[in-house]
Amino acid sequence: MELAARVTQLTPSLSLAIDSRAKAMIAAGQEVCSFGAGEPDFDTPEHIKAAAIAALEAGFTKYTPSSGIPELREAIAAKLAADNGVSYKASQIIVTNGGKQACAEAILATCGEGDEVIIPAPYWLSYPEMVRLAGAEPVFVSTSEANGWKMTAEEFENAMTPRTKMMILNSPNNPTGAVYSRAEMEALLAVAAEEEILILSDEIYEKLVYDDAQHISIASLSKEAYDLTITVNGFSKSYAMTGWRLGYLAAPEPIAKAIDAAQSHFTSNVCAFAQKGALAALQGDQGPVNDMRDEFNVRRDYMFDRISKIPNVTAVQPLGAFYILVNIAKLGLTSTNFADRLLSKAAVAVVPGIAFGDDRTIRLSYATSLDIIKKGLDRFEDFCRSV
Repeated sequence: MELAARVTQLTPSLSLAIDSRAKAMIAAGQEVCSFGAGEPDFDTPEHIKAAAIAALEAGFTKYTPSSGIPELREAIAAKLAADNGVSYKASQIIVTNGGKQACAEAILATCGEGDEVIIPAPYWLSYPEMVRLAGAEPVFVSTSEANGWKMTAEEFENAMTPRTKMMILNSPNNPTGAVYSRAEMEALLAVAAEEEILILSDEIYEKLVYDDAQHISIASLSKEAYDLTITVNGFSKSYAMTGWRLGYLAAPEPIAKAIDAAQSHFTSNVCAFAQKGALAALQGDQGPVNDMRDEFNVRRDYMFDRISKIPNVTAVQPLGAFYILVNIAKLGLTSTNFADRLLSKAAVAVVPGIAFGDDRTIRLSYATSLDIIKKGLDRFEDFCRSV
């Protein structure tokens, strides 16, 4: 049997593979310190769970509109206006099965054969695969540690060709923790607007920013930005709802309508009673979100301070998300060899940077307890000193 070329070219998720291997070692009785998962270690807030349970008990278990229940789409539009400074009608909002589906559908609806999509590297590992599934070609722009792992307007412009259809912007960023400033976004927008290049703005980590960093939605910068941007967000990271599979996108009306039509064939609708939980997340107490961010900040500070003192490795202090990208180039190992040896010899799980398009690095997540972080970094430091 011959498979379609579009699927034979896909690369399995390395981050999920590392996490699975670590969990298998734990199940076998080993004490593993895992820095691999991109998942908050907090439970979903109680009022969100209660809303979903109440909906389930009330029999809210039938099909909903494919783009989401009207009250949730209205609430998302209100949130985007209040928090992000962008005004969307509910008809421009599509509720999806996670932010991942929102990204994939946005790319599928706008990109195709012959198109190019610019992706700053290091990048979230699913972007290139989504672009390839759409029949388009990913074009990678290597960013530098010296510039905080952020693509400049000049680098963006140099990567453009007449085939460029879209640029993907992920701020706060996975895997680097980088947060683009307003000025940096304005410079990127000027380049995109010149050639009417679409912008896929993945803002899933927007509530997890630290120090003086501010999250800016690029669609809020101008009418031009609004017309070019598809904004993606969701509930997984901010509300510790990863398993709920709830995301959303906001887009210009023609794009939103096209995505709604596609989703009606792909998945019909998002889980009905889970949408009631999402509604409670937006309209209920935001205290748990702030508490989680504050705890991540403590962990970030501790992890960065420890890593900064280890010889022959370097890192940029992240301003968002819950990851630190560590440059291991001076240790003379590929990222995969480093991650394999670290897990085998020290029982510490990290994700090799090759998964994110940068083989000089490895990613550590601080979405785990401070006790595990302390123990894992002791082992990590010993391993780095022994290489």
